[in-house]
Amino acid sequence: MTSDKHSLPQGTEAVRDPAAEPLFRALITPHRSLGQNAFRLVMTLMCVATFVSSVPFMLAGAWPVAGFFGLDLLAIYLAFRVNFRRARSFEEVFLTRIELLLRKVSHRGDRREWRFNPAWTRLERVSDEDFGLQRLTVVSRGESVSVGNALSASEKADFADAFSAALAVAKHG
Repeated sequence: MTSDKHSLPQGTEAVRDPAAEPLFRALITPHRSLGQNAFRLVMTLMCVATFVSSVPFMLAGAWPVAGFFGLDLLAIYLAFRVNFRRARSFEEVFLTRIELLLRKVSHRGDRREWRFNPAWTRLERVSDEDFGLQRLTVVSRGESVSVGNALSASEKADFADAFSAALAVAKHG
């Protein structure tokens, strides 16, 4: 018989630990405005445009121009592939009363984690009067970690407000 650490004896109720309850949780992913179907459509249209544009050059005997059009098409395709690959990265922020967990996963799958005590943690904001909130940094006992780099200035401001409020609850109960 195997035992599961999450199973409870019959007739008992789960007791929730308020310190482990999440106060704030965010998953930050890079914004990509072009999905796979739209990518296929764009590449199809680019192929048609490349073919139509290269036909007059081929008929005029300047066939190498068609090859350069093909190289342009290949460069655009590769740029999109790199863009989609980088979209796999994400940042995760998880705050409870006793711990702040920051996890960053790159597009290659490389993971980095930081764990902080919320009582000794603050969020620093760097703003520009013309461009708004530019950078957010979590600082705790001399260590600092940038967070929310994939967000726009207004999204960073919303994130900072919500995270700061949750951090205040974690600190002061």
